[in-house]
Amino acid sequence: MQAARTMAKFRLGLVQLFVSPVKADNLKKASELVKQAAQQGAQIVALPECFNSPYGTKFFPEYAEKIPGESTHMLSEVAKECGIYLIGGSIPEEDSGKLYNTCTVYGPDGTLLVKHRKVHLFNIDVPGKIRFQESETLTPGECFSVFDTPYCKIGVGICYDIRFAELAQIYTKKGCQLLVYPGAFNMITGPAHWELLQRARALDNQVYVATVSPARDEKASYIAWGHSTVVSPWGEVIAKAGADETIVSTDIDLQYLADIRQQIPIHSQRRHDLYSVEEKPK
Repeated sequence: MQAARTMAKFRLGLVQLFVSPVKADNLKKASELVKQAAQQGAQIVALPECFNSPYGTKFFPEYAEKIPGESTHMLSEVAKECGIYLIGGSIPEEDSGKLYNTCTVYGPDGTLLVKHRKVHLFNIDVPGKIRFQESETLTPGECFSVFDTPYCKIGVGICYDIRFAELAQIYTKKGCQLLVYPGAFNMITGPAHWELLQRARALDNQVYVATVSPARDEKASYIAWGHSTVVSPWGEVIAKAGADETIVSTDIDLQYLADIRQQIPIHSQRRHDLYSVEEKPK
């Protein structure tokens, strides 16, 4: 019974990394901070979107790597050294002449568990405020990304993926109890939507939601909002960073999740006779 209760709770660490234009420096700092998070007791650690590269369409071709490559080799080695599950934020990936925004996840033995290519590309145009078109250089992914741990199943999305409730619903139907979104919202969408979207996804699906942002760099061409966050299945913010480089750690309590689902049983109350969200067959 005690072992079961122990497995029902685990520690999640989010590394809000300050990303520089020097890839080698980013990899070194990421490695150091992941190790710190593990030393602080995190069994699952996550890095931010584009942790090895400045965020921007002009940077993606320059910093892109094959997988496996320099950055993912580091992730695998650190996961193995620390004996943790490591959600490797994302990097620009090159494959067969195409570029992707890709998150790799490694197990405690350093094995690659899943590779998530950002499904929904960040194409927005807010007149007078911000225009960004990832599709100018990137290709969207085509797959859902779920991996198993001794604690629970975890679903992975990247940044703009969080705006699409259907992805979170499908992950929840697949049995995920934690959704992790490395992301780099900006100074326009960040204060308006970053926390709101996380709370919505958590509350709609009665899951934990974690987001991992780069630290804010006021001198960058694209300024990240920061504020890496963890939200409970009740929709409550239980951990949150500021704008600077830091590690945010918190316990994920799966018994609390089960209690909420029992108290408000929306999963058994859905009207499947009237509506459904389904994964399309390949």
